Amino acid sequence: MSGLYRDTGVVLRTYKLRESDRIVVIHTAENGKVRAVAKGVRKTKSKFGARLEPMSHVRLLLYRGRDLDIVSQAEAVESLSPLLSNLDCASQGLAVVEAADQLSLERDPNPHLYRMLVGVLRTIAASPSPLNVAAFYWKLLANEGMRPELDRCVRCSMSDADAQFVAFDLQEGGVLCRNCRSGQAISPAAIVVLREILGGQLARALAQPESPTSHEVSALATKALEFHIERRLKAVAMFETH
Repeated sequence: MSGLYRDTGVVLRTYKLRESDRIVVIHTAENGKVRAVAKGVRKTKSKFGARLEPMSHVRLLLYRGRDLDIVSQAEAVESLSPLLSNLDCASQGLAVVEAADQLSLERDPNPHLYRMLVGVLRTIAASPSPLNVAAFYWKLLANEGMRPELDRCVRCSMSDADAQFVAFDLQEGGVLCRNCRSGQAISPAAIVVLREILGGQLARALAQPESPTSHEVSALATKALEFHIERRLKAVAMFETH
């Protein structure tokens, strides 16, 4: 089906095409992931090109093509400046759009992912918590049907009332008790934060200062996401533990 259509989306990444064009990959509210050509944007420093940078939230007029759509118009929904205000915000923003890119499908509408992506970018712009990226990764996995088991040992089903959880196994998808332990060690504090993130207490988790626990939760989130997408995340090195 060809023709003009409007949508709103977040730019996930861009890459060069020919001498003056750019291909823009956008996760849209109504059409899922769209690949479109922005013609002539590399010739000049136009506002049109500036609106199509990664992390940009834009309203679009596109022409539907066979393989690639064409961007006819792009208007900013909100300023990109807060996300570029410092390296921490920028690196967190790039990390979440990369993750969304890996889990979104072309032409497959996923409005919930769009809302999650817009929400986390706004949160990063307002308050770059050390757990913004990790929380997004865990919620992204849960949204994809890969929510980790945190209340029972994934092997023997013993509850935390009867056993202390000491490990997290990516293969089995959750925590394990001392008798069943495999995978990697996990601290009680990290389990508490994971439960807050996935149990409706996100604000409490994000209010935590940077600490060994936040690093632990972040590192495990990255490993879990990379395990499920079966590839390394390029942006991770920008915010992981030094």
